[in-house]
Amino acid sequence: MAKVCEVCKKGTMSGNIVSHSHHNTKRSWAPNLQKIRVLMDGKVVRKYVCTRCIRSGKVQKAL
Repeated sequence: MAKVCEVCKKGTMSGNIVSHSHHNTKRSWAPNLQKIRVLMDGKVVRKYVCTRCIRSGKVQKAL
């Protein structure tokens, strides 16, 4: 599964874990994706959507 929102295209971000001694190691942050049933063009499809898009109403959940 690609860690990308299918609505807003939000993906993983990368950065550093910084220890107390300022030793840096790479890490990544993934978006909070949920697989939900969405109404698209009158049809019900399953999509991976981030919680920000669900909460802001960018997608209409199918009942």
